[in-house]
Amino acid sequence: MITIENGKVLYGEGMGAIKANVVIEDDKIVEITKDKVKNGKKIDAKGCIVAPAFINSHVHIGDSIACDVGDGKTIAEIVKPPNGLKHRILEESKPEEIINSMKRSMNDMLASGTSTFVDFREGGLEGILLLEEASEDIQIRKIVLGRDNSFFDPDVGKGEIKSITKNLLKSCDGIGLSGFGEIRDEVVALIAKICEKHGKISAIHTAEYEKLQEDSIKATGKSEVQRAVEADLNTLIHVTSPVRGDLKLIGDSGSSVVSCPRSNGTLSVGIPPLSDMLKHKINVLLGTDNIMFNSPNMLREMEYALKVTRGYYREYFSPAEIFKMATVNAANAFGLDTGCIKEESTADIIIVKEFSGNSILSLINRTEPKDIVGLITEGNIVYIN
Repeated sequence: MITIENGKVLYGEGMGAIKANVVIEDDKIVEITKDKVKNGKKIDAKGCIVAPAFINSHVHIGDSIACDVGDGKTIAEIVKPPNGLKHRILEESKPEEIINSMKRSMNDMLASGTSTFVDFREGGLEGILLLEEASEDIQIRKIVLGRDNSFFDPDVGKGEIKSITKNLLKSCDGIGLSGFGEIRDEVVALIAKICEKHGKISAIHTAEYEKLQEDSIKATGKSEVQRAVEADLNTLIHVTSPVRGDLKLIGDSGSSVVSCPRSNGTLSVGIPPLSDMLKHKINVLLGTDNIMFNSPNMLREMEYALKVTRGYYREYFSPAEIFKMATVNAANAFGLDTGCIKEESTADIIIVKEFSGNSILSLINRTEPKDIVGLITEGNIVYIN
């Protein structure tokens, strides 16, 4: 048994700050109490915030090997499969080089308070096995969304796509598709249907920038968002450039949106309309996207997201909403028993020095990895500094 005592706890889905002790047994939070707990290991959190660990909802961890390569090139030149700069670098790199770079990124995530990441895993089954090897001794939760190059091939029939998808899903948590520019709509719909049948995640990059929307409407008469919703995908990545009616479609569908504001800024494609998404009752998550051009640091992502959103709308935007995008919203989207601190939930917790009376703003505005005193994942102490 572990007790985190004397800290300020961000409690429940509302993230209200209370002075309390958090009692952990096995992998669960079993009690949150103001009473003194006598037994078990004690962690003194005096002067600290006790908060849910972060969930990074969209990462391409494989391109950790290509950090800061391609700056100034177009997004298509950098990441469009199968011949983008990233894909060529991955093909030319040795497996051990890719593994070591992924290890570094996972350790960076732990150091900055992330307990869980969702990876768009290129390279089919081989790519999934590389990540398994890289993460073998690292106490981090992976949600792996696989992909196969056959999905891009117009000559591959639906029967073969179905077989490949089912086989891939035996080794991963869902499918992460690159985008409608590379994949036929009927293939997207088929994959989404198979994922739903197997209780898996189906995700696709959607409406990342305006030209994609223009091309989609010109070719099909529909926006990328409409095509994604009609295909019944449950997770849409980006939606930086929705057109009229898109956000209502997503809100009505119940699909989640993973926003990646720093990535959008890096690639000069816009600012995600987070406030409008919330007005349409969309479950919004945060991800750091390609490690090729962003560190996988959710502290940086939250701060950028909050400030760029306030600047974009020229009005107040709640920091609590940003914090939820990095925690409980993601847990709800992916069926995780984490993301908030409450009784019977899985103990994924960070202990962080507090720098102001506003706990959430202290986390978003002022926390650096060196200020994280401890990280617990699934009830196990990863580190205590």
